[in-house]
Amino acid sequence: IGHKDPPPGAEANIPQRYPDNRIVSSKYTFWNFIPKNLFEQFRRIANFYFLVIFLVQLIIDTPTSPVTSGLPLFFVITVTAIKQGYEDWLRHKADCSINECPVDVVQQGKVVRTQSHKLRVGDIVVVREDETFPCDLILLSSSRHDGTCYVTTASLDGESSHKTYYAVQDTMAFRTEQEVDSLHATIECEQPQPDLYKQPRILFHCCRPLGAENLLLRGATLKNTQHIYGTVAVYTGMETKMALNYQSKSQKRSAVEKSMNAFLIVYLCILISKAVINTVLKYAWQWSPDRDEPWYNHRTENERQRHMVIRAFTDFLAFMVLFNYIIPVSMYVTVEMQKFLGSYFITWDEEMFDEELGEGAQVNTSDLNEELGQVEYVFTDKTGTLTENNMEFIECCVDGNVYIPHAICNGQILSAASSIDMIDSSPGGYRRVSMCCVVSMSRKHSLPKLKEHEDLFFRALCLCHTVQVKEEETVDGIKRGIHQGRPTSFYISSSPDEVALVEGMKSGLSIKVYQKTTTLCLSCRFELLHVLNFDSVRRRMSVIVKSSSGEYLLFCKGADSSIFPRIVSGKVEQVKARVEQNAIEGLRTLCVAYRRLSESEYQEACHHLNEAKLALQDREQRLAQAYDIIERDFVLLGATAVEDRLQEKAADTIESLHKAGMKVWVLTGDKMETAAATCYASKLFRRSTQILELTKKRTEEQSLHDVLFELNRTVLRQRSISGYDRVSVGSLKVLKRNYREIFLEICRNCSAVLCCRMAPLQKAQIVKLIKASKEHPITLAIGDGANDVSMILEAHVGIGIMGKEGRQAARNSDYAIPKFKHLKKMLLVHGHYYYIRIAELVQYFFYKNVCFIFPQFLYQFFCGFSQQPLYDTAYLTLYNISFTSLPILLYSLVEQHITMETLKRDPSLYRDIAKNSLLRWPVFLYWTCLGVFDAVIFFFGAYFLFDNTTFTSNGQMFGNWTFGTLVFTVLVFTVTLKLALDTHHWTWINHFVIWGSLLFYVIFSLLWGGIIWPFLNYQRMYYVFMQMLSSGPAWLSIILLITVSLLPDVIKKVLCRTMCPTATERAQVTYCHQLHSETKALNCLVSRLGVRCLSCSDFCFAKAINQLLLSSFYEN
Repeated sequence: IGHKDPPPGAEANIPQRYPDNRIVSSKYTFWNFIPKNLFEQFRRIANFYFLVIFLVQLIIDTPTSPVTSGLPLFFVITVTAIKQGYEDWLRHKADCSINECPVDVVQQGKVVRTQSHKLRVGDIVVVREDETFPCDLILLSSSRHDGTCYVTTASLDGESSHKTYYAVQDTMAFRTEQEVDSLHATIECEQPQPDLYKQPRILFHCCRPLGAENLLLRGATLKNTQHIYGTVAVYTGMETKMALNYQSKSQKRSAVEKSMNAFLIVYLCILISKAVINTVLKYAWQWSPDRDEPWYNHRTENERQRHMVIRAFTDFLAFMVLFNYIIPVSMYVTVEMQKFLGSYFITWDEEMFDEELGEGAQVNTSDLNEELGQVEYVFTDKTGTLTENNMEFIECCVDGNVYIPHAICNGQILSAASSIDMIDSSPGGYRRVSMCCVVSMSRKHSLPKLKEHEDLFFRALCLCHTVQVKEEETVDGIKRGIHQGRPTSFYISSSPDEVALVEGMKSGLSIKVYQKTTTLCLSCRFELLHVLNFDSVRRRMSVIVKSSSGEYLLFCKGADSSIFPRIVSGKVEQVKARVEQNAIEGLRTLCVAYRRLSESEYQEACHHLNEAKLALQDREQRLAQAYDIIERDFVLLGATAVEDRLQEKAADTIESLHKAGMKVWVLTGDKMETAAATCYASKLFRRSTQILELTKKRTEEQSLHDVLFELNRTVLRQRSISGYDRVSVGSLKVLKRNYREIFLEICRNCSAVLCCRMAPLQKAQIVKLIKASKEHPITLAIGDGANDVSMILEAHVGIGIMGKEGRQAARNSDYAIPKFKHLKKMLLVHGHYYYIRIAELVQYFFYKNVCFIFPQFLYQFFCGFSQQPLYDTAYLTLYNISFTSLPILLYSLVEQHITMETLKRDPSLYRDIAKNSLLRWPVFLYWTCLGVFDAVIFFFGAYFLFDNTTFTSNGQMFGNWTFGTLVFTVLVFTVTLKLALDTHHWTWINHFVIWGSLLFYVIFSLLWGGIIWPFLNYQRMYYVFMQMLSSGPAWLSIILLITVSLLPDVIKKVLCRTMCPTATERAQVTYCHQLHSETKALNCLVSRLGVRCLSCSDFCFAKAINQLLLSSFYEN
């Protein structure tokens, strides 16, 4: 500690090399960016394929220039590298802001300010309130007299609640920098471990073991403590627990990307088949002696002497190069740009902006946009996701007598007045209970034992908690403690339930809660001796206090399942009945009990606690054993009930998801009764729902095998049932091992499933179980807390809610939304649009490349398989980059085949795109066949129309480049107009890009063929395009071939819409009829007003004017 020399006579101390405190989350450096990025990009099959084609063009004599493959590949690699480099630059920038953060260090009795990355293991650090711990620290002393400090760990585990940490007992009395700097001690600790919940073995000065309550982790924030002195760094930099949890998310691949790869393999097989066929036919055609060496294609002496196999292989590679454009390399960069730019529509959506948080939806990854339109299973947390996680005290029960803060008695509302504060709603009337500074209870004819239990119950609620008083603070950007612009005090705690109980005592019983160091004030002074903190295993917490009369009391509160087994007396049946009733109503319940301790029992408890805290090994297990010994033989006092209200429009959202064909599962750690009540309130369950139960109690009464098969028989008898399941820990293990299929069969036939008492890892296991089923459905997980991160990362799509349990879920998710209600628009609107757009993009790219390259294949039959290209090099290079790229990119960004209002109003339209319906093999084959048909029309239409040698007005003949230019012109116009026919949502930018692309092609062709370019070693395209346009038959051929090519697709659409329309097509027709009716009404209105009638051709413009004029007309 403090890098001091060992005292004289001590053992030799060999200094060790520890890492500095630098955090590195970036992927590249200035020196390795180019080689590392290129290596990663060429690991993609498509990029590597085009690199091979480019190298083949450089090595052997190919019919096309290497520029035709090299330029598109260079463009794709450059754009991707710029994108990844920019993202990594942002990570470098974030790392620098963290590493250069100022930190106060104690050196030679003084506080010296330095930068975070300069910290070393052993430095003594000073941290002040609201500052973040720069590394993993051991708490030596605190500004609080009891040596405690309060910390929030929202950036670590997502919990924004305040946790209590304790200073080392040997150093907790230090108050100044000089005292801390004078410390001579050593710390021994284990190697760093990434597990946040596993405490490393740490020894202070070789004799005192330290626990998790002494270790402050990097990333946590100091709260409600003025400052802490003398914290010492034990783990720094990339060895801190926060850095060890910087695990990159597993790469999630969407269903569209998998379909693209499958289609790519098909087209690669087509490409190889074309090359093989042409190679075989070439040698078959040249087998005849008179065709061996045509006069225009003489071979050199080296070519004559080469082996037949080598010549055939060279020709095969040449054909591969000639036909390689059937693989759309530019499709990948277009898809990347579409996903990246399209993700901004979510962040710009004003309807998904939350005024309370001051934030809107966030996109953490744009690779899964289209997956939002394919969701089949939704796994959701309950607390904080379906509910607000804003607890409100509802009632308390003491020995069967129920007390509520406000009630109606004889038609009058009894509010929290000075003397009427809590009303007993038990049978037999009501009574007044008032508590001011002194706990006093009065009731006529009340029994002494009941009065005593009332006294103890309310004292237990006021004493058994970890609540602190806090002024204004900001947690994750949310300000608390502000009322009418002025700061006010409020309560903070490690549990929102505790805050609700204390606030209920304050408002309902007029209790003034004082914050003291070791005492709490009620009717008398109580000294707080020990706190047995809550943990998820025990599910309870306890305090040992000493009253001013010297009496020792142990107060305990916790879940009913952990309290009732330890009760020896009290009205258990009455309290249990009330707890079950509250659980059915959806309330969160806690049971309260106490135990009086004699002096000897207290000393024995202290002995057990101290012995466990000083244990050098198995410290956590020893503490759990000590708690188990102390927390027993309780007297039951009563129970409390708090309500976690349902989020706004949560029920409407779940109902819409059901109509869209999604199955909703609720995975929660709450008890079954409470969770089931929430499911009924959120319309996940109906009152007519048939319930299928799989509980631990039932599996104890019957074997799991019998229960499962009985449920399965019920399902088979009634296939369309709704139900829910509760999976306990033990049964989940058995299901994973032996009964997975039957369990999945039961759940697949249920419209909704509820799993209770789930640990975070079990939530992920349930999601993984559904993902691995034979249907391989697309899953979505949504939650707001750190306990939901595992299932969010496991699901195909993870959505985090910016809730009150911190931002860990939002940070680890693919998308983040402010409220659960925003999930409806996220899936039904944005997901629907994203999938429609990218599905059209993928199919259109393959279609236009088939149209592009198949005429080249047909042309080889007319040129002796000489590998003569049909198109000019410039056209080969720019076809996918310039002539046809922008229209489909814009289409994939702004297309709306149906309005947002219609999609939100009719969720069933989501079913039309389910199960990747637009990228199935029949649809893919239709687009491919359509491309082949159009390519045949292009080629043979031009061939037969110009079967006889055509002359222009000046007597010149059309040559092969004119023929190729004619085919290419028809090709560009046809594929562009095909996209125009598929466009439903027209804007000015659509018109500009579509017609502008065609105009750009014409202008480029005029310039390319109208100027003698000095940098070209050939001028074969000079005056070709102008010569073609000067011919009347060429114009007629272009118009005729475009019409014939587009006609089959138009006929197919008309027949499908007429004979078997989909729900989406019916909605489109209904919407058009509605717009037409509104336009006619508008024309009647404006004609009566003396205004010129509007044309109904532009429906969108007419609708906007309609709404504007009608609203103004009716107002006037």
